[in-house]
Amino acid sequence: MPQGDKSKYTDKQKRQAEHIEEGYEKRGVDDKEAEARAWATVNKHDGGGKKAGGSGRK
Repeated sequence: MPQGDKSKYTDKQKRQAEHIEEGYEKRGVDDKEAEARAWATVNKHDGGGKKAGGSGRK
């Protein structure tokens, strides 16, 4: 999966990242930094993309 590809994330994770990003932007954080922080937060809580794929995964 190339860097920046969000296809392995669930819809819920994408919504969470969007909500977190909006919160950072309201606090005056630059757009790209807010996006990076939002995805870092989602990864911290969920351990990254969760969609099934590959051998043996459910």
